[in-house]
Amino acid sequence: MRSDREAGERCERGQASVELLAILPALVACVLLAAHWLSAGWALWSAGNAARAGARAEHVGSKGESVARRALPGLLRERADARGEGPVRVRVRAPALLPGVDPVTVTAESRLDPGDG
Repeated sequence: MRSDREAGERCERGQASVELLAILPALVACVLLAAHWLSAGWALWSAGNAARAGARAEHVGSKGESVARRALPGLLRERADARGEGPVRVRVRAPALLPGVDPVTVTAESRLDPGDG
């Protein structure tokens, strides 16, 4: 004859596996959402870096737009818009990692003002 304790232990066998399967879709969604925003942060950092490179190029008399575009990573370069003459502005669409979610567009601007000295 079984005790009540043995019967209770048998009923809970596999409970952790069931709970893991229940939470797994939410965990995957959170990881994908974090990766989507990480992609946007990378695009913003890259756009800022490209805008500073373009501003330095304009400061020494080169074309800031082309330097800013070349300073972007290849994946972002094809989705970028760079403008010069004054502050260099770089606008980039971050890669979309989630289907159905609009890609994030980020803009960075930089200018080098020479001092009087």
